[in-house]
Parts: sequence; C-alpha cells; structure tokens
Amino acid sequence: MRFGITLANRGVLLGLATPRALLALADAVEAAPVFDSVWVGDALFVNRRLDALTLLAAVAGRTERVLLGPACMGSFALRDPRVFAYEWASLDVLSGGRTRLAVCAGGGAGPVWEGESAAMGIPPGERRARMIENIAVLRHLWTTDNEPFEGRFLQFPGITLEPKPVQSPCPIWLTTNAGRLGNGQDDAGGAPAALRRVGALADGWMTHSVSPEGFRRAWTAIEAAATAAGRDPAALDNVLCHHVNIGPDREAALADAKRYLDLYYGANYTRERLEAWLAYGSPADCIAALRRYRDTGCRRITFRLVTMGDAAEQFRRLTEEVLPFV
Repeated sequence: MRFGITLANRGVLLGLATPRALLALADAVEAAPVFDSVWVGDALFVNRRLDALTLLAAVAGRTERVLLGPACMGSFALRDPRVFAYEWASLDVLSGGRTRLAVCAGGGAGPVWEGESAAMGIPPGERRARMIENIAVLRHLWTTDNEPFEGRFLQFPGITLEPKPVQSPCPIWLTTNAGRLGNGQDDAGGAPAALRRVGALADGWMTHSVSPEGFRRAWTAIEAAATAAGRDPAALDNVLCHHVNIGPDREAALADAKRYLDLYYGANYTRERLEAWLAYGSPADCIAALRRYRDTGCRRITFRLVTMGDAAEQFRRLTEEVLPFV
C-alpha cells in the first residue's frame, strides 16, 4: 500500500491550523518517501474551508513528486464544468501531470445542504446526474477541439480549451460513501449502482468508513463492473480516506480525536462512528488496525492528523513509528 496526507483546509477557519502550517505539512509529505500524495477537502458553503483548487495550486508550486487531489470534490456538481475543465487542466500543467480528480455528487439531508444547492441554482435531486454529465464535459473538452457538446443540462457550440492536461487521459475518480452518516463501519463501501458506476466510468475510487471486508467486497464489485464494461480493472486505482491519532494512552487518543472531529465537522460523534474512520492509540494499535486493509485490494490510505495538540509530532510518529511497519 501507498500513503498520503489529507490537509485540514477547514481547520484554518476553525483555529486548528494556519495556512503556513498546511503548506509546511505538504513540504514534509514531499520529503518523506513513505508518502506519495497530498489531498485536500472541498465544499462551497457547507463545511466552509480554504478553496481546494487554490490550495492544491499552492502545493503544486512547492512540490515535485507527490500526487495531488481533492478528498473529494464535493462541489463538483455545482460548478460550471467548462470553467472547471480549464482550471483543472491548468493545475495538471502546473503540477507536471500529478493530479487525481476525485469527484462526488456532494450534498446531504437538511436545509443547509439544500441551501447550498439553491444558492447555485441547482435542485438537490440533480446533483448526481450533473456530476455524471460534468465528467463527460471535462473529458470532451480535454480530448477534442472545436466540437459541440449536447447534454441534458448543458449545451455549447464548438470551443477549444487550452491548455489541455499533461496527462492523457487525465484521471477522474468517483467517490462512494454508503452509510457515511450512520454508526460504525460500512460493510459495502457504496450502493451497488454506485459501485457499478465507478467500474464503468471512473479511473479510480475513493471511499471512507468502510470495513476491510467491506472494502474487499466493494473493490471486487468495481473490478467486475469494469470488466463488464470492456475496461481493464488493473488500470483502476483507489484510496481510503482515514484519520489517525497516535498516543500511548488509547482512550486519551480517542478522546483527543473526538474533540478535533466534533469541532471540524460540527458533530457529536459516537465511539462507534469514530472507530469507523480512525486509527488510534499506540503505534502498535495503529499498525494492527491498518494492516487489516492489506490484501483487500486497498492501494492507498490517506490520513488526516486529528489532534488538538501537536500535529507535527503526530506526523513524525506516523512517518517513523507506524507506516514503515504496516
């Protein structure tokens, strides 16, 4: 398995991090061979944070090796795909072809999520369909010149987008989060239709809060869907989004992580929910928890450091005392 770090770009608004600290952490990831990627969160008006594209561009300008992507692009369905195609292609050029665009429909239940969609003039029920069409728009603009596009939501005459991405094809991943607001780990990693969509349409898969066996079942379903669509399943990639808090007292580590995540997401997480997406405790505890994902098809895990204390020390312990032994 390979490993990444998810920068806490929402933390800047919550007093949990500074812009300088986020960029310093990206520098540390670039310098540590055990890591191969940097990820950032995304939203527009819900769970507000530093803009994902701007932060990724800043990281691209100070790194040369690590992959760069959102975890995940929750605002993707709300954005104009013509403009976004231009922005993402530019990021791929700036990074020398190191981007991984993980998208999702975004949204959730309740007036806050509905208000975000309404503010952008998009009915919440259209987000999934718009996500799929937006992927088609990106691929159209990245691979053709002066060709018209006719979709359900968007039509435009022949236009040429430049620059094109360095990568051809430029990877677009899909995110599935079945049961993401429920208690405990999900045993499937996504609804069957969503997993089939990944295999048929995407270049990779992102998920979180799924058990090792659930990850195995979901990845097997994705590979089968890719084969059925005439695609090579071996060409697909994946990443599990996770959290970590390393400390000698297991209960203290869990309590510290809970304080952080409750503040970060405006929640009151149960122990069962926290344990669904968190490795915590001593290095040995974390190693044992992460080893369970070996041989499941999981190719990469990215971690957010969830502590109210010293994030740099958490990074050191993860880098030196945990990941080399997973």
